[in-house]
Amino acid sequence: MVVIEVVSVKPHEKYGGVYLVELEDGSIKLATKNLAPGKRVYGERLYMYEGVEYREWNPYRSKLAGALLKGIEGLFISSGVKVLYLGAGSGTTPSHVSDLVGEKGVVYAVEFAPRVIRDLLRVCEDRKNIVPLLSDARFPQKYSHIVSLVDVLYADIAQPEQAAIVNMNAKYFLRENGYLYLAIKSRSIDVTKEPDEIYKREIDTLVRGGFEVVDVVHLDPFDKDHAMVLARYKKS
Repeated sequence: MVVIEVVSVKPHEKYGGVYLVELEDGSIKLATKNLAPGKRVYGERLYMYEGVEYREWNPYRSKLAGALLKGIEGLFISSGVKVLYLGAGSGTTPSHVSDLVGEKGVVYAVEFAPRVIRDLLRVCEDRKNIVPLLSDARFPQKYSHIVSLVDVLYADIAQPEQAAIVNMNAKYFLRENGYLYLAIKSRSIDVTKEPDEIYKREIDTLVRGGFEVVDVVHLDPFDKDHAMVLARYKKS
């Protein structure tokens, strides 16, 4: 396993738990401290600096990293936080969320596809703070006996009713004043409508469900026709 030496690593001025890695060629990369030293998740580069290992956080592979580079208002995923992650996939972004919440936090990772969750299970072998759940996010009652009240709800689901699914899960699991990160995939909702029209419709659904929108950033060029919504849960 090749671990790359770097010029410097500095904490991000805006986002706690996120680091800026300066390489010898002058480029700057986002990174998180590796909770499982020596282990990669999706082929990301590993960096060593002053005895600490960091994982490059690729914005072209992770919508949350893209949202940070686009300057989203805040990052409320930190040490000790409980996160419900809908649409965990093979574990790319959940692994960085795992780094952020640390050993005292937990990531409930919901994924519907059996083939994909096999990859996620391999990630969980090295990351005991991730709880993998093979389930459908449209039916939160099916995992309500496992998931506790959470501080943050993160949703990256390719469903036509993304915001409605978020609202259902929030009623079950998201604490008052908890935060939401919703990656809206406009083309998964309606390919016939303009992305901005889809974003507005989904945001209106969130507001009706008790959310107060804090910020919205478009994820181009990292993800075309995607936006990340940051909202706070006030309930209805």
